[in-house]
Amino acid sequence: MAVVHEPIAYEKIPTRIFADPKEASKSVAKEIADLIRQKQKEGKNCVLGLATGSSPKTVYAELVRMHKEEGLSFKNVISFNLDEYYPMEPDAIQSYWRFMREQLFDHVDIPKENYFIPLGTLPQNAIAEFCNSYEAKIDALGGLDFQLLGIGGNGHIGFNEPGSLANSRTRLMMLDHSTRAAAIGDFGGELIKVPKKAITLGVSKILQAKRVVLLAWGERKAEVIAQAVEGRVTEHLPASYLQQHNNCLFVVDMAAATELKRIKTPWLVEDVVWDTPMIKKAVCSLALELGKPILKLTNKDYNDNGLSELLAGYGQAYDINIEVFNHLQHSITGWPGGKPNADDTNRPERALPEKKRVIIFSPHPDDDIISMGGTFQRLVDQGHDVHVAYQTSGNIAVTDDEALRFIDFVVDYNKHFGINNKEAEEIFENAKLFLKNKKGSEIDSPEVRHVKGIIRRGEAKATCRFVGIPMENVHFLNMPFYETGKVQKSPLGKEDIAIVRGLIESVKPHQIYAAGDLADPHGTHKVCLDAIFEAIGQIKHQNFMKDCWVWLYRGAWAEWEIHEIEMAVPMSPDQVMQKRLGIFKHQSQKDGVVFQGSDAREFWQRAEDRNRATAELYNKLGLAEYQAMEAFVRWKF
Repeated sequence: MAVVHEPIAYEKIPTRIFADPKEASKSVAKEIADLIRQKQKEGKNCVLGLATGSSPKTVYAELVRMHKEEGLSFKNVISFNLDEYYPMEPDAIQSYWRFMREQLFDHVDIPKENYFIPLGTLPQNAIAEFCNSYEAKIDALGGLDFQLLGIGGNGHIGFNEPGSLANSRTRLMMLDHSTRAAAIGDFGGELIKVPKKAITLGVSKILQAKRVVLLAWGERKAEVIAQAVEGRVTEHLPASYLQQHNNCLFVVDMAAATELKRIKTPWLVEDVVWDTPMIKKAVCSLALELGKPILKLTNKDYNDNGLSELLAGYGQAYDINIEVFNHLQHSITGWPGGKPNADDTNRPERALPEKKRVIIFSPHPDDDIISMGGTFQRLVDQGHDVHVAYQTSGNIAVTDDEALRFIDFVVDYNKHFGINNKEAEEIFENAKLFLKNKKGSEIDSPEVRHVKGIIRRGEAKATCRFVGIPMENVHFLNMPFYETGKVQKSPLGKEDIAIVRGLIESVKPHQIYAAGDLADPHGTHKVCLDAIFEAIGQIKHQNFMKDCWVWLYRGAWAEWEIHEIEMAVPMSPDQVMQKRLGIFKHQSQKDGVVFQGSDAREFWQRAEDRNRATAELYNKLGLAEYQAMEAFVRWKF
């Protein structure tokens, strides 16, 4: 994948953008490996500062691969981790000691005495001395040669939360509420279980590293990356301190770069090719910035806002305005499966065949109704043969309390009616016993995962009945990559792809809807989408695939930009309410959402707010006013 090279304008920290995290991680891993090898040649230790979290996982995976396949040795590496929750047992699932062993240390030849991680089991009165000693060890080795960082949604680096000063030392830190909320999924969905404190390397020690590389993936990091790179240095955004470092690099994927000026408004940074997508992007951006409908934009508006080159190519604002307005208007349709007996020249979907076979792929058992529930209902109501494929069980997103409530119901029901099924009874009793004695360091047992999977499967079926599709059109794929019982999943495998491919070949759809929302916190959507893309790649030459169109929807975390939308399905107030009732079928996901992140809204609220915001954007640009809209982008394979 090609790298977008960094311009100097606007950006106060060198930033390199890659097409995806995998390619970005390979680049960073290579830099680390080259440094390790160079130090080996010089007969010196390589002192690394390492980070935890989702961002560096792919870097560590590539380093492990280089060790196993290319002979990269870590015997001269001495590492210091940034932070650790407090209090925290080292064998707990959420422990960064455990994270580093599982992700890197247990798979390479680094001596055990060569890696250091803050201790989450220290008495509180011993922490200050430990922190001083931690820094002293780094200083005795000549400082950090390389510091790897992630970035929090509030701009923290390490656990240096907003308010941390540039001269802050290694210390015990109170965690910001948003940081704890973002970590809730790692602690069983209960905020009360997330530690309120952490030991973190101070900002001053990070800034003293000879080289600093910060990683960021996904749309959720886009705004904070733009603030850190282009904004002013402030204690309210600790990552902005890195502007003061003379050898720092931000490495981001395209999704995390979307708020940078060179991506969001590239015409202000460099010469651009004025093709249709770029024109739509520029005109929509101009209209929204000025608060004017597209058809009211003037020549002066274009000239005063860096778009004189575009205006010169057309001659008059009126001509540009009409072209973009028509593009947006043609994206709106109440017939997502195509309108029968209608001219489909300017419609997003084909009129024929009138009755289409449709597969809606849903990564989790509720993404279908949350993300495209209105369109789902329209497709069914308009007579299409709609299938839903739930790609994973979603069992880790059920709280222990919800599982116990379900178990109690089943056990009491069986007792009341004298139903004897020893095998089922044993499963439920074992699950209940496990949950009552579950420790923080334990993942759910197979019996518990089975129970939680049943809960989510039942809710998905309830939604499908509500929308009106037959049970034979409901497919539970249970893709193996997901079934680890942990937030961390297995890599996408051949069996996963084969399952998806088999369903597509069986249904032979005219339409496929897939989740293109890659901002979910733990990457399941990305893996599920990759499986679909891989499967389609294997069968795209089959005759039925010539008539298959793929539409990408987004989920509870983000929405397509207005200029990207190729199909917008409007909803009336009654249809919005109907979608809400469909989401309510997922009772285990209400009130206490396991993977809620820092957003306190429930999923139905997020969906309605997002759909309403899309409709408002169309209205602001001068198009018809609707209650809500669901948005789609077509993927052409």
